[in-house]
Amino acid sequence: MFRTFRRMVPQLIQISNSTSHNLVRKCSTVTRNNTPRVQGLAPNFKGIAVINDAFKEISLDSFDKKYVVLVFYPLDFTFVCPTELIAFNEKYQKFQELNTEVIGISIDSHFTHLGWMNTKRSAGGLGKLKFPLLSDINKIIAKSYNVLLENEGIALRGLFIIDPKRIIRHMSINDLPIGRSVDESLRLIEAIQFFESHGEVCPANWKKGSKTIKPDPKGSKEYFQATNE
Repeated sequence: MFRTFRRMVPQLIQISNSTSHNLVRKCSTVTRNNTPRVQGLAPNFKGIAVINDAFKEISLDSFDKKYVVLVFYPLDFTFVCPTELIAFNEKYQKFQELNTEVIGISIDSHFTHLGWMNTKRSAGGLGKLKFPLLSDINKIIAKSYNVLLENEGIALRGLFIIDPKRIIRHMSINDLPIGRSVDESLRLIEAIQFFESHGEVCPANWKKGSKTIKPDPKGSKEYFQATNE
């Protein structure tokens, strides 16, 4: 089935872009750094997003002093993509409680984003979203974050967690057919913030409230002894 989707991609892009190219006056831009990496500085960007049924220019710097989760996805009006964005929307309040903003990004125009958000979920649409949906119609942002499939002209399912100092703390990329776990994104943010606040590191499968490890040979034995009795 997904092979069929891959063959459809160029046609979908052509349909989406044929009208939007004539309408779009502002495209996304990016301040280039080296290839994105964990512990490296996140590339800044600027583009037009849909927020509360309105068009607004945003940048990474628009969310000063916040954590940011960038959610790249292939295309509007497709299959896995709405399930992911709706899932992030349903947990949006939890992200807010963690001082975190979510930004969805695809190569579609902001006009297409708005149309998708005004489509009922029962028809494959998004309905109302609480977080920005950013247009990357010229593909500059996807390319700067190294998630662009050059031949297909769409982004892989890249997810980046960026801290308030604009440092990338987590990055992962799923292939096109595979959706992401919103709960795992929340868990990672909680782990990052716990370390920042307490200085202790989080072991495998850590969840908020679970035991952590003092990052030194002597202190770590407390954890290993407690969990391996």
